[in-house]
Amino acid sequence: MLMKRGNRYRIYPNKEQKVLMEKHFGSTRFVYNKLLNIKSTLYRNCRISISEFDLNNYLLVLKEIYPWLKEINAGALQQASRNLNKAFTNFFNFGFGYPQRKSKKDHHFSFQLPQHYDLNVEKSEIKLPKFGWIKVKMHRDIFQGEMKTLTVSRTPTGKYYISILTDDGIELPELEPFSHATLIGVDVGLKTFAALSTGEKIDNPKFLKNSLERLKCLQRRVSGKVIGSENRRKAVHKLAKLHELISTQRHDFQHNVSKKLISDNQAIAVETLNIKGMMKNHSRAQSTGDAGWYSFVLKLQYKAEWLGKTILKIGQWEPSSKTCNVCGYKYQDMTEEIREWQCPDCGTNHDRDINAAINIKKFALLGQEVEPVDSQRLLWRMKQEAPPSKA
Repeated sequence: MLMKRGNRYRIYPNKEQKVLMEKHFGSTRFVYNKLLNIKSTLYRNCRISISEFDLNNYLLVLKEIYPWLKEINAGALQQASRNLNKAFTNFFNFGFGYPQRKSKKDHHFSFQLPQHYDLNVEKSEIKLPKFGWIKVKMHRDIFQGEMKTLTVSRTPTGKYYISILTDDGIELPELEPFSHATLIGVDVGLKTFAALSTGEKIDNPKFLKNSLERLKCLQRRVSGKVIGSENRRKAVHKLAKLHELISTQRHDFQHNVSKKLISDNQAIAVETLNIKGMMKNHSRAQSTGDAGWYSFVLKLQYKAEWLGKTILKIGQWEPSSKTCNVCGYKYQDMTEEIREWQCPDCGTNHDRDINAAINIKKFALLGQEVEPVDSQRLLWRMKQEAPPSKA
C-alpha cells in the first residue's frame, strides 16, 4: 500500500469566493441527502442496491430538476455521490453506522474537489475550478507527491481551510520486528491520561474542564440574546472560538504524546475501548469526551503505519486492572474508586493504572484476543482527520 498523507492549510477567500463556497457547501449537502433518500428508498422497498454509476445518473436528473445545481462545480457534486457510495460500502463491509443525512446545523461544512487545481508557490495562491486564485498559508513541502483530493471546509468560527490528500509514491514500510523490551503497554484513563508499562504517567490536561466556567458564561450570553440579532451572532462566534481553542489544544497534546510514544518504541499495546458505552454513563460522559481517547489511538495507528511500527489491541473485557501482574491473582471486587491495592497472594503493592499498562503489554505478548488493526478502516479515518499544519 502506498503512503498517503493529509495536510490542512488555511485559505483566505474574498467575499465573492466565500459566497460561492457557501453555495457549494449547501449544494453538495443537498445532493448527498437526495441521493441517500433515493438509495435508501429503493433498498428498503424493493431490495434494489444501486451502484455509483446509477447514483451519477440520478445526479444528472437532479441537475435538470434543480437548474441552480449547474452553478456548482460538477466534480464537487460527483464527489458527494462518490462519498455516499463509499459510506454504504463502509456500512456493509467495515461495520460503520448506516449513512445519515447531513444537516444545516452541523458544526463543520465541507466539499471535495478532484485534482484539477493549480498552485503558485511564489505568490502563496491556489487556483480552484469556479473560484479562481485564492490566498493560502502554506509550507514549501505542502505538495510533495501526487495530489489525490482537495477538501474545502469552514469552521464554526468562519475560518476556511483546504485539506489535501497526497500520495508520495512510497510504499508503506514493512513492520519492524519487536521484542518484550521494545513493546510498551498503554492504559488510558480519566485521572491520568495515560499510564505506561514503564511506570511513567502522563497527566490528563483536561482542557474542557479547565474552560468549563468560561464556556458556561458564554453559553448564558448566547441564550440571553435575541435570535437572529447581530449581538447573538457575535456571542455565538465567541463561543465557537473557545470550542475551537479547546479542540486545538487537545489535538496538539495528542499529537505530541503519540509522536513520542511511536518514536521511542517499536510496538505499542492498547486496550480496545467501548467509547459509545462509556458515553452512556452520564456522570462520566463529559470527562470521557474531554479525554479524546479514540482520536488519540487513531493518531497512534496512522503514525505507526508511516514508520513501520506495530499497534496491538487486546480485548476490551481483559481484566487488566484487576489482575496482579506478578502472580496473576484477580481482585474480583475492585471498584473504580480503588487507585492502589496490595495483592493478598504475593504482597505486591500496585498502582491501578501502571498495573493495567503492564498487563496490557503481557496480554498482547501472549496473544490473548489480540485484535489486528483494520488498515482499510484506518485509511478512511486518516482522510477525515488530516494532521493539522503548523502554518
